[in-house]
Amino acid sequence: MIYRIILSLRNARYKKGRHTTAAGVPTICVGNITVGGTGKTPHAEMILRELLASERWGMSSLALLSRGYKRRSKGFQQVPFDGSAALYGDEPVQVKRKFPTLTVAVDKDRIQGCDILVHPEKAAGLKKCAHPQFPPADLVILDDAFQYRRLKASLSIVLVDWNRPVTEDSLLPWGRLRDLPSRLYDADIVVVSKCPYVLDELEKQEMARTLGYDSFDPGTGTAVRKGRPQTLLFTGISYDRLQGVFDSADPRYIYSKKLILFTGIADDTPLLRHLSDSYKIVHHLHFPDHHRYTRADVRALKSALRHNPTAALATTEKDAQRLRDLKSLPDSLKARLFFVPITTDFLSDAERETFRQFINNL
Repeated sequence: MIYRIILSLRNARYKKGRHTTAAGVPTICVGNITVGGTGKTPHAEMILRELLASERWGMSSLALLSRGYKRRSKGFQQVPFDGSAALYGDEPVQVKRKFPTLTVAVDKDRIQGCDILVHPEKAAGLKKCAHPQFPPADLVILDDAFQYRRLKASLSIVLVDWNRPVTEDSLLPWGRLRDLPSRLYDADIVVVSKCPYVLDELEKQEMARTLGYDSFDPGTGTAVRKGRPQTLLFTGISYDRLQGVFDSADPRYIYSKKLILFTGIADDTPLLRHLSDSYKIVHHLHFPDHHRYTRADVRALKSALRHNPTAALATTEKDAQRLRDLKSLPDSLKARLFFVPITTDFLSDAERETFRQFINNL
């Protein structure tokens, strides 16, 4: 009850439009109102692909700004291509490795971070910024910044898990909501993520009703609640074949069709379901989201391998970023360690075109 009151007061304060600042360039906020599990990083990557393919932004200087959750570095930092997940956070490092020419930065102070990305000469004066050289940003993607109310985004996108609608969840600590369910309606675009790829219009309309909308047109993506229109889109995730975390990974281990799966993400259910279609999961170790792997974890993996000597080790793409920092990982484990690449996309061409209209109008 106290948490709800605090959130309500905070929301009322910012609803008046005070105490907010806009960046000097267009910004796209990607966030949620739950504690993880909606797929923010794959969606940020999808948005980057759309921006790079667009006539409006394809030749522009793009940047992504993240808080860098659980990172060891302080203040504003530009993430280098060979950056450590421990120093910069697993998600920013993952994005940088996928988009090498993109400027990726971390800063808890998003207003300061945007200001430096737009005016990179200011980075030169920061004593602890190890990599201060980058071009001025024309557009900034704000990763997980929907609760950072001081910075007003040009386009705000909120993700909702198809399997756990926010209207059927509860605030912390009884549920997974870190913000009021009504905050959903403050976004420009609501994206229902992790949907089945075969989804008909009736199922989309049912989800719209579950989320509290009075009407929804699947053809245009327009949802209406209390007379106010909002855009509602649907995405699904897909997985690629297993790839080695290290160059020394031996693909012959995969031929056994046996996997020891270990994950440190908020929701590994879709991945487990996907892998179970092609492999036998002989052991599954589940760790908390953003888990930092230790020597004890390495011992646990070795123990699982002793009982399953022909199995390969499989993990998530996000976990792979942290594992590359683990000095205690022996070569024998590196040889059989693989991750599952993940991507997300809109369920229909019409939804993709609707989204493209938004980014072209920024």
